[in-house]
Amino acid sequence: MADLIRVLPRRELRDPESDPHLRQEWLVTNGLGGYASGTVSGAITRRYHGLLIAAFQHPPGRMMMLNGLSELAGVPPEHTLPMAEFRLEAGLPVWRYELEDFVLEKRLLMPYRQNTVHITYQLLKGRGALRLGLRPAVHFRPHDAAVSGTERQKYVLTVTEDQFEIATQDLPPLRLLVLGPGAAFTFDRKETGSIPFPTERSRGYDWQGSLWSPGYFRCDLTAGDKITLIASTENWETVRALTPETAFQAELERRKLLLAAAAPEVRTGAGAELVLAADQFLITPQGRVQDAARAHAAGDDIRTVIAGYHWFTDWGRDTMIGLEGLTLSTGRQSEAGWILRTFAHYVKDGLIPNLFPEGQSAGLYHTADASLWFFHAIHRYLEATGDRSTLRLIQPKLQEILDCHRKGTRFGIAVDPADGLLRQGEEGYQLTWMDAKVGDWVVTPRRGKAVEINALWYNALCLMARWLDEEGNAEEARPLAEAAARTRESFNRRFWFAAGGYLYDVVDAEGGGDDSSCRPNQLIAISLDHPVLDRAYWEPVMDVVTHRLLTPLGLRSLAPGSPDYKPKYYGDLRSRDAAYHQGTVWAWLIGPYIDAWLKLHPEEPSRARHFLEGFLAHFNEQCVGSISEIFDAEAPYTPRGCIAQAWSVAEVLRSWVKTGARTE
Repeated sequence: MADLIRVLPRRELRDPESDPHLRQEWLVTNGLGGYASGTVSGAITRRYHGLLIAAFQHPPGRMMMLNGLSELAGVPPEHTLPMAEFRLEAGLPVWRYELEDFVLEKRLLMPYRQNTVHITYQLLKGRGALRLGLRPAVHFRPHDAAVSGTERQKYVLTVTEDQFEIATQDLPPLRLLVLGPGAAFTFDRKETGSIPFPTERSRGYDWQGSLWSPGYFRCDLTAGDKITLIASTENWETVRALTPETAFQAELERRKLLLAAAAPEVRTGAGAELVLAADQFLITPQGRVQDAARAHAAGDDIRTVIAGYHWFTDWGRDTMIGLEGLTLSTGRQSEAGWILRTFAHYVKDGLIPNLFPEGQSAGLYHTADASLWFFHAIHRYLEATGDRSTLRLIQPKLQEILDCHRKGTRFGIAVDPADGLLRQGEEGYQLTWMDAKVGDWVVTPRRGKAVEINALWYNALCLMARWLDEEGNAEEARPLAEAAARTRESFNRRFWFAAGGYLYDVVDAEGGGDDSSCRPNQLIAISLDHPVLDRAYWEPVMDVVTHRLLTPLGLRSLAPGSPDYKPKYYGDLRSRDAAYHQGTVWAWLIGPYIDAWLKLHPEEPSRARHFLEGFLAHFNEQCVGSISEIFDAEAPYTPRGCIAQAWSVAEVLRSWVKTGARTE
């Protein structure tokens, strides 16, 4: 772990408008869905930037509890801290400040599965004493609520000896504790004016808000001294249970164990950074009390996957696509089993939930592919663990999924008896992974028979037939194998677009005809364990995808030259969603691309490694040490969307293992 350090290149920080550190961000999570995040420079630019976003049971869900901490130093404390360096050590952020003859270092961590943050300052060098002043600022609100707030809140400060509590109506209080030599508090209540949140402004959202502060803490540090501010919504007994040093060592040990359990290819270097990034998405959900009670009663546990930070919750599709990379490549097979068994419980009308909305415990089911990716995730889990008991436990649910799809279920999802292909679509719904919607406008409806939906359908039929046969149920397996054969024949006859040398994106599309848009979805017809596409078509499809869609950071969602192609993802919500799947690069698609490429070049896994090289430089970009959700479609491929995305990290991590890459 001592060598797992990522130092950002040192730059002069003179012009805030051109400061790259205002664009670079950091993220620390707590295993509950809570987090701390901000810009490297300390500027608050998003509504989601804060030092403690606590994960509560539903309602209220995730809440912004400690927005910021103003730092002043000197004698008297009147100077802002000039940053000399930012780095990650074992995935945890460290800031180095230099002020005259003083060198000060700051570290931040969140004890695992606590709504608590520790912010520690240590004076590494200096003659005499350095006075440090720390002013906490708050605006209690849901973490994705408008920064302006709907009404002025009244905060109450309560002090008991060295314990401070800030409270408002209907929420647990924010508890503050400062541990350091001679630490003292000065009551100096202030409310800021309209603070600008520039990232929110650029995205077309409410962008001005105020923060409230009760006063400030101060401490005089000499060389070697430390001061730690602890902020928490836990009870005081929990807050005081771990000293800052004990909490730090416990978190380092936890991270060492994560790396020791992971595949050998990702125990060091960039692979190890991916393992620590993956850990941020695996959580114990706070709001699903009934799920937890049911799982515990069965001797199980509950886990889920946060699809992305800052604003996503857990999504079924993202979870199933990312499961292998997040859990199986990292040696967390038990948690993979918990996730699969949890989602099996939610099967309804042959569908697993598309997502669980923020602050709610009931899932939404408007997806046509998540249930089919479920089969893929189970297969990869079985290949890694051999856990047939889980397969037998959830087999009735799997059969229910197939039966509902064959007979027809919600949202127009049904097998067409004329050709055995799976169709989907209902007015006003976006059912595939290309799911952008603004108001009533479904940007890429893709209603009809979508290429990846039918590739997944064929794969699911083949897998279920195989599992039934292996369990001695050959008679039940036979009709599924026959249905798969029919699907394959129809797929290759209907989806091959001879004029373009690739696959239609949708056949029998809404309004009639076939959609020849060149999209990455066709890769799924090759990449899955049971590829539906005939071998003769693999090479031409891969040539087109490589030439028109491949970038250093994933695949474009639509080829340049298409009428709807958008080279940049920016502007207000409508503008962004118009580009979301119309050219924008998606990092997760590099996984299916490498899977498909290796089917054509099975003896050359090391050659596939170069498809991942662009992500190494990206580690120093938007979220330091992680991978963004999306990128602009053309150079310089500016990162956009969520600063850290589960399936982006998962598919790069899985591919890193598969290609045998060990260090950069």
